[in-house]
Amino acid sequence: MGGLRSWVGSLAYGAGGTVRNLAAAAGAVVLLAMPAVAQDVRVLALGDSLTAGYGLPEARGFVPVLEAWANANGASVEIVNAGVSGDTTAGGLARLDWALAEPVDAAIVALGGNDLLRGLDPATSRANLRGILERMEAEGLPVLLIGLQAPGNYGPQFQRAFDAMYVDLAAEFDALHEVSFLGPLTEELDIGTARARYLQNDGIHPNAEGVRVIVDAIGPRVLELVERVDAGT
Repeated sequence: MGGLRSWVGSLAYGAGGTVRNLAAAAGAVVLLAMPAVAQDVRVLALGDSLTAGYGLPEARGFVPVLEAWANANGASVEIVNAGVSGDTTAGGLARLDWALAEPVDAAIVALGGNDLLRGLDPATSRANLRGILERMEAEGLPVLLIGLQAPGNYGPQFQRAFDAMYVDLAAEFDALHEVSFLGPLTEELDIGTARARYLQNDGIHPNAEGVRVIVDAIGPRVLELVERVDAGT
């Protein structure tokens, strides 16, 4: 507004100037009457290599594809890629100041895969995730918590504890919850077929087709997250 007032005030006075001033004032009224352009909802995607888009061209990674999906389905969203390959829940907690340095309206938290690969104590992973969610709560940010499901090779006690931490924490912090980042890949296919079709050669990270399947499944939860921002909850 200050720039607009300076621009109007700099016009010449006199007969011709008066006409120009009236025209400028009318134009200013029209500008002020126009509705504000809706701003994108900025969503932080805090995660590991699955979030970062490991092994894929940037445009085909999880975050850009999810952002495009959300905007094509009625949202106005910018998703900030804060995925760091190799990161654990401890790493995600440690870098929150950096991740939240720029304002965001909501957050996707998708951590725990590297904790699982390293066989870290689920109690420690739970504590780290709780720390992350406490910070998000303090910042007033709605959260979508995306989990993973542990295989049985660490034993049933580990498996139950790991799987339960996402469910319990989502309930405790009233976060939206998606059970498994990779789960959509095996909803319609057996594990062997899904691995061959949807994963890269490392057998861990989704290929471009796998990312699209994951995004189709998780996308509606992101729309719910945006609705929470719009509702102020």
